[in-house]
Amino acid sequence: MTPLVLDTNIVLDVFVFADEAAQPLKDELLAGGLRWLATGPMRGELERVLAYPQIVPRLALRGLAATDVLAAFDRHATPVECAPKAPVTCKDPDDQKFIDLAVRERAMLLSKDAAVLSMRKRLEALGSGAGSVWLGWPDPGQAGRDPRQALRHPR
Repeated sequence: MTPLVLDTNIVLDVFVFADEAAQPLKDELLAGGLRWLATGPMRGELERVLAYPQIVPRLALRGLAATDVLAAFDRHATPVECAPKAPVTCKDPDDQKFIDLAVRERAMLLSKDAAVLSMRKRLEALGSGAGSVWLGWPDPGQAGRDPRQALRHPR
């Protein structure tokens, strides 16, 4: 099972916004078909973001509380230790923890963040074979392809 790292916006798409593009990812997570890796600081960031004034009404609209989303995080993410700094640096220091973990674990990193996506080629160069780093959900290069297939077989 390919390890997976989800940035906070992807977690929100899956568990708060019910983004249609993230539905296959949610289905796989709920079925236990993915190994989502996360650290304590990643959970802390999610907890902080769930309290943002623009997020609170979205939670209410879906009949959710921040504790519901955090419980889903706890249920589906595999907790791991923080990774050391990767040999590449993200422009956005808040995103560095996701990059560090993805590089250490040779995991797919799913993100829509421009600062992270701009690093795609540098991150892929640090991966190898089936352990390559994959960014973007859905990936424009995967158009017409089942995203679950992309998760199982990264480029």
